[in-house]
Amino acid sequence: MIITASIVLYNTVSAELLKAIDSVLKTDIAIKLYLIDNSLSDDLKVFQEKDSRIIYIHNPSNPGFGGAHNIAINEAIQLDSKFHFIVNPDIYFEEDVVSVMIEYMEKDISIGMMMPQILNEDGSIQNLPKLLPSPFSILKRKIKKPAKAYQKFINEYELREVSKDFIYNAPVLSGCFTLLNLDAVKKVGMYDDQFFMYFEDWDLSRRMHLKYKTIYFPRVSVYHGYDSGANKSSKLFKIFVRSAITYFNKWGWFFDSEREKINKEALSQFK
Repeated sequence: MIITASIVLYNTVSAELLKAIDSVLKTDIAIKLYLIDNSLSDDLKVFQEKDSRIIYIHNPSNPGFGGAHNIAINEAIQLDSKFHFIVNPDIYFEEDVVSVMIEYMEKDISIGMMMPQILNEDGSIQNLPKLLPSPFSILKRKIKKPAKAYQKFINEYELREVSKDFIYNAPVLSGCFTLLNLDAVKKVGMYDDQFFMYFEDWDLSRRMHLKYKTIYFPRVSVYHGYDSGANKSSKLFKIFVRSAITYFNKWGWFFDSEREKINKEALSQFK
């Protein structure tokens, strides 16, 4: 069995990328790793020379995060890969996370997506599995006030009070490190390239969750250099806002009975 993975690059720091590549390739399973480089230059092509399992594709048209990963997903499907990992360049891990996640997904064909536990570099947990968002969810996460009401909201929305070891079906998984069942992708579709960046993983999670399980799998962990760029850059914040508008135009703004139903079902797992 061949599995595949992809990392989308954009002026990526070489040392950071090397850690991500080494992490993905430290598995006994046959794997192909696609580097989709959205940079103007192809300087990062040198990484293809380091390992025959690496396939470099220069893509300076830069269709965004999801659009670039779609290039690799299409290649993976042509290769007849069954499982495909989406990996951020700021991800790294020390054990063979790949084999463990594949083994779990192979045993349950109803799983469409999985993500492991995601850690900050200090070992603290990033709260990335979520309920489906409403516009109020996005606003509350930005404002964070009043403090008491915000804490109650964020604990539920980000499922922070769920046992750290509990495997569950989360409506939203982060795209920083995701395992995709490609048979499921063929049915629900790839990333929607309307989203240049932000919300494309939430959109795919929702489409997948309607037909398959979208599993949070904390038996294995990876490290992620979470940057929260939209809170630091006005350019990225504008992209974030545009993507949020695209998302809610697609799925519904304040009245979304399907969202309420899915979130209620998700919370019922923990009672």
